[in-house]
Amino acid sequence: FRQPESSYLGDCPICCLPLSFNNNKSAMYTCCSKTICKGCEYANKLRQIEGRLEETCPFCRHPLSKDDEESNTNIMRRIEANDPHAMGHMGKRHWDEGDYGTAFEYLSKAAALGDAMSHFILGHMYSWGQCVETDKKKRLLHLEEAAIAGHPYARQSLAYDEQENERMDRAMKHLIIAANLGYDKAIQMLKNCYIRGHVSKED
Repeated sequence: FRQPESSYLGDCPICCLPLSFNNNKSAMYTCCSKTICKGCEYANKLRQIEGRLEETCPFCRHPLSKDDEESNTNIMRRIEANDPHAMGHMGKRHWDEGDYGTAFEYLSKAAALGDAMSHFILGHMYSWGQCVETDKKKRLLHLEEAAIAGHPYARQSLAYDEQENERMDRAMKHLIIAANLGYDKAIQMLKNCYIRGHVSKED
């Protein structure tokens, strides 16, 4: 039950505030693979409008991609530089599209470099048998790695496992860690568990 210092998303590299789990409140820039909060993104756009400047990335100042082709070229350049965030992003894209073979290739490389999101998705791929044989041990390994890196959804999955095995004390520990990371669903689950007497205020 190692407690991560922050969530797997980390902080916005500009304002250094924790990034939200709400994807609508941040955006990843393919030029540098940095995820920027919407506040810093807005401040950068305002600066550019007032100064009549070219639209550039808020972090690296690279000109923004003009189309999807240029965006893909940028992210492939980051992948060639062994950027785990770019690999994970590309892997998730293929996973969402149902191309599990290509997704597994990118996600495996990103996970080997420590990308928490990739570990989380790989855990589910081993659970559902997507391009791989179902493997409970590998599923658990990837979910644990994701959880240790601060992935609250992985913590929730581990909590469900513990609940099914009637180890409520361990399930509550996973949920408490996820709640401390700011995961709202874990907080609601803890409230329900408190009503049922599975967790106390002291916990």
